[in-house]
Amino acid sequence: MASSLLTLAIETSCDETSVAVLHGEREVLVNLVSSQAELHREYGGVVPELAARRHLETLNPLIEEALAESGVGLGQIGLVAVTIGPGLVVALVIGLAAAKSLAYALDVPLVGVNHLEGHVYANLLAYPEVKLPLIVLVVSGGHTLLTVLDEQGDFRTLGETLDDATGEAFDKVAAYLDLGYPGGPVIDRLAKSGSPDAYALPRALLRRRDYDFSLSGVKTAVIYLVEELRRQKEEFSIPDLCASFQAAVFEVQVEKAFRASRELGVPRLALAGGVAANSYLRARFEERSAAEGKEFYSPPPALCTDNAAMIATLGYYHAGNKRPEADPYSLEPEPGLSM
Repeated sequence: MASSLLTLAIETSCDETSVAVLHGEREVLVNLVSSQAELHREYGGVVPELAARRHLETLNPLIEEALAESGVGLGQIGLVAVTIGPGLVVALVIGLAAAKSLAYALDVPLVGVNHLEGHVYANLLAYPEVKLPLIVLVVSGGHTLLTVLDEQGDFRTLGETLDDATGEAFDKVAAYLDLGYPGGPVIDRLAKSGSPDAYALPRALLRRRDYDFSLSGVKTAVIYLVEELRRQKEEFSIPDLCASFQAAVFEVQVEKAFRASRELGVPRLALAGGVAANSYLRARFEERSAAEGKEFYSPPPALCTDNAAMIATLGYYHAGNKRPEADPYSLEPEPGLSM
């Protein structure tokens, strides 16, 4: 691939509309994200039809803004990359239709990108020096899994959640405690003034020798605990509860990630996905990595959330390795796409 290639990437997998322009493999000229958090807040979660409508309203103006801010003319674009899944099918359709139209009009290659793999590649975008293989904990609103990136583009999933995703569990606990939506950032903020040892909550599947996770039990344990405290008319601390909850969730994830590092002989670990921005989780990985002499990577918060820059860098890699489909215009959204 030419080092001067300009890639325009589009991400519309859920409730954030994003457009990025990438120069070469890693130089991000612009990475715009339009959040829909306010739109969905009153519903306590993402409403697919509303998300799709907002993507439809936002995407074209965002493309124009991205080109203007980057100083790039539309005719200079040499590659179009777009998320094809996993995600909400009604949201993916919007981005894919726009990407097909652009690629056809410009007569340039079109590459479909796996959203989860894009999250992993945010680390390679942020840290050019990272070596492979790399063990990655992917934690987001819709997914929780442990994977190994053995070579460029070669993923091997070790385990995943058997029920709720991490972000989903955080949203449900936050909703039960009437803390607002999305739940992850508010629980992270409140937990900073609480004690992670205040309340005893289960560490699901911690002793199992596999790499799977389960979040529904700890979420339910929080609800039962609060109901019992209220029944007994005992006061409880919301910050302590938040701190105890996220400690219970992340202790299992940290332990299994570092066990995989030891058992597979891979001295490098990384976080990826929206929940990778959680300050407690990042701190635990940093402390454990320092204690065990491991390398640890986590993208800056702007690259943890759904964004098109990560789609652009993975699309650039796929294009350079002849990954694009023979007929890219036959691409369809794949809402259940796995790594």
